[in-house]
Amino acid sequence: MPAHPLPTIWVLTDGKAGDEVQCLGVAERLGVVPEIRRVAPRAPFVWLMPRGPIDPREGPEREGSPIRPPFPDIVIASGRRAVAYLRAVKKASNGRSFTAILKDPRTGTAAADFIWVAEHDRLRGRNVLVTTTSPHRLAPEQLAQARAHPPDAIAALPSPRAAVIVGGDSRHHSFRPADIARFAGLLDLLATSGVALMGSRSRRTSAALDAAVAEVFARHKGWWWNGTGENPYVALLANADAIVTTADSTNMIGEATAAGVPILVFEPHGGHGKLAKFLEALKRQGAVHHFEGHLAGARYEPLDSTAEIAEAVRQGWLRHRAALGLAEP
Repeated sequence: MPAHPLPTIWVLTDGKAGDEVQCLGVAERLGVVPEIRRVAPRAPFVWLMPRGPIDPREGPEREGSPIRPPFPDIVIASGRRAVAYLRAVKKASNGRSFTAILKDPRTGTAAADFIWVAEHDRLRGRNVLVTTTSPHRLAPEQLAQARAHPPDAIAALPSPRAAVIVGGDSRHHSFRPADIARFAGLLDLLATSGVALMGSRSRRTSAALDAAVAEVFARHKGWWWNGTGENPYVALLANADAIVTTADSTNMIGEATAAGVPILVFEPHGGHGKLAKFLEALKRQGAVHHFEGHLAGARYEPLDSTAEIAEAVRQGWLRHRAALGLAEP
């Protein structure tokens, strides 16, 4: 990404981690440290999102408003509650701020100047960019650095190594006792075949799932992050020969594809049509395989849509400036 010109950027969300991370990833690929703006509409306004109107307490003219001017060159937003606020910024800035939404805004293509959606979403239009994987904050430079300087616990493990990234219950998936036992059994098979295990839990990992996985790791002398200190997530992905991940998060699976190694996906009870389409798309590209207790697949060119999305935002912003008759920044 060119170092210049550098726009000013807001990241606008309701603070949901998944939404904010995607927006931050795009802004950072543009070479910018953005301002984080978080909206918090009250009832009844929150019930009317994404169509609005915004909570008048958070209008641009109000002191302490998350959308108070001076307005930035670009606003990158995500999440149902942010959509109406993005429109308010567009209006209050007299159209000068270039607006971008990540994920389907549920209000049509006129919601922003630029919209990104995943392939499994239906929205299409002249201002809509479609990619298989979602934007994230895992830049190639981060992975290279983590690969060159792995933590001692990871460096001590023999190859091949499998990074085990464990999620938990979600809106569409649940880890029932049978799912936990099946997952632990498959990890045991993988370790028995000579694959070194290293991995981490997430905030959604239940105590029962955590304990079952930790027991397999302990038995096979793997390295399971104990939850203290910084999460070794990037180091795990960067130093893996394969990645085992649970199917409860498309973001988690999409980020893993940036490592360019086979991803072995375990599906607990439940599922969703969009997830199935997402996994099928990645299977066609050779990135994803069902986890059956052994290694599968081969390395591939890392999949990373973040740079593509960021460049589309930058080009859209430059065209927007030109259309307004503004000087080259």
